[in-house]
Amino acid sequence: MTGTNFIGIDVSKNRLEVHARPDGKSFFVPRDEDGLDELVSRLASLSPALVVLEATGGLQLRAAAHLAAADLPVAVVNPRQVRDFARAAGRLAKTDRLDAEVIAAFAEAMRPEARPLANAETRHMAALVARRRQLVDMRTAEKNRRAALETGPARRQLDEHIAWLTRAIEEIDNDIDGAVRASKAWRADEDLLRSVPGVGPVLCRTLLAELPELGSLNRRQIAALVGVAPFNRDSGTMRGRRTVWGGRGRIRAVLYMATVTATRVNPVIRATYKRLVDNGKPAKLALTACMRKLLVILNAIMRDKTKWKHA
Repeated sequence: MTGTNFIGIDVSKNRLEVHARPDGKSFFVPRDEDGLDELVSRLASLSPALVVLEATGGLQLRAAAHLAAADLPVAVVNPRQVRDFARAAGRLAKTDRLDAEVIAAFAEAMRPEARPLANAETRHMAALVARRRQLVDMRTAEKNRRAALETGPARRQLDEHIAWLTRAIEEIDNDIDGAVRASKAWRADEDLLRSVPGVGPVLCRTLLAELPELGSLNRRQIAALVGVAPFNRDSGTMRGRRTVWGGRGRIRAVLYMATVTATRVNPVIRATYKRLVDNGKPAKLALTACMRKLLVILNAIMRDKTKWKHA
């Protein structure tokens, strides 16, 4: 980090609140094209060592991409990390300006790693994958409601809505297929990932869209990023149970379903699962360990650009 200031940006629907440390300068700009241009210009004069934004349901993407395009060091962090930092510092009051100050203080104290952001193709894929997940969740909810009804107009309406959601999912699957086929790099990456037994199209495309770091981090880093790395809970002579938490929950949910399949069809994952269960480990713990192993395998395949091989 060669700059002199750590910049915190609080992102809201209509504007970006900015604070710099140690200069102490604060300002805001509208969250539109002109405002983003002004933001880049003003940050350049502050010589930023690091610019930190919270992940705020996609609102941060446009600003982060604009900053990255200007070669500014950008890190997008989990909001929970910033909230925990604020509580530890006794910063309980909350306004947009105060939030920007807390994010800047977090950037200066914790110095999260600036990572390259997803390009436009990847952001487009991420939007499609997210929309597909929403449609699947809605269809599941409607099917659960339908099961509670026996007859009547409400059930007919649910049947119609479920049929519509099914068609919408099929349409978005076609859009995702088209996006993958249109990209030579994605086709190559998909072939690599799909070579692993147990990895289907949903996991493959979720990883391509929402885990661009796959293949660029080591095994511990990628496991922690997704949230399948066990953390110690020890104090004095007490040894607590190791647990996994945090990370990217949407990826973890899809990885879980793929791992369930992999315990049946992937010889390495199946052997790992059987060994752990035979040694008395709970099935849930064994499955979590297999999730981590499958993720590490996929990370190595993307790193080495080599398809799955098993003797």
